[in-house]
Amino acid sequence: MIKNEDKKTTTAQRVGILGIAIFMLGATFALYAGIVINYDSNAAKSAEKQALEQRLQEVYSKYSAESAAQAKELSAQHFDQFVSYKSRVTGFNGADVNELIKTDLVEGDGAEVNDLNYTDYAAYYVGWLQDGTIFDSSFNDNVNPTELKAPLAGSTGMIQGWLEGIQGMKIGGIRELSIPSTLAYGPDGTGDIPADAPLKFIIKLIPTPETTPSGEEMLKLYEQLYGNVEE
Repeated sequence: MIKNEDKKTTTAQRVGILGIAIFMLGATFALYAGIVINYDSNAAKSAEKQALEQRLQEVYSKYSAESAAQAKELSAQHFDQFVSYKSRVTGFNGADVNELIKTDLVEGDGAEVNDLNYTDYAAYYVGWLQDGTIFDSSFNDNVNPTELKAPLAGSTGMIQGWLEGIQGMKIGGIRELSIPSTLAYGPDGTGDIPADAPLKFIIKLIPTPETTPSGEEMLKLYEQLYGNVEE
């Protein structure tokens, strides 16, 4: 999804941002070189700081395990329902998608999304091109899925078609979106999405998962060492 600047993030989102940032570094010791701003690797670190950094590494390992367990538990709750809509992922005539079309498949019973800045949700999704190719999804395997990956955290940084498309949805609902390229990636495209490509999505909104115990501690340790986490 195209990212815009988020003005506010929840604790759960900040923990997720931090976890992804650390994970993408590839190794815990890369934390020092990759995340810390203006960090002097040759400077002597105090014993207290070394202890905090070591604890951060330990807590991150626990957080990874807890997050994986949470994702598996959520998948067990939502997979069967969500995967049943994969049969709707078929080719379509892109020329017909010249405006945003919303099709409700399941009406939710939770809070309603009624503002473009609303981010208090998580989402399972599958997105595909007019030839039926899935370019991204919450499935562990786009061909033969057996479970869902961790849900996507709500964000104001999604493409405009997503932000407008989920308006009026309630948590627990499932909606299919047909998005014209002007509300997607436009003439530039991105990754596997070509220029001027209309897109389709099926999206299920769920409540924001609770922050794991180690996630809370990880956030506090990181901010104690390096300052606030921002998206």
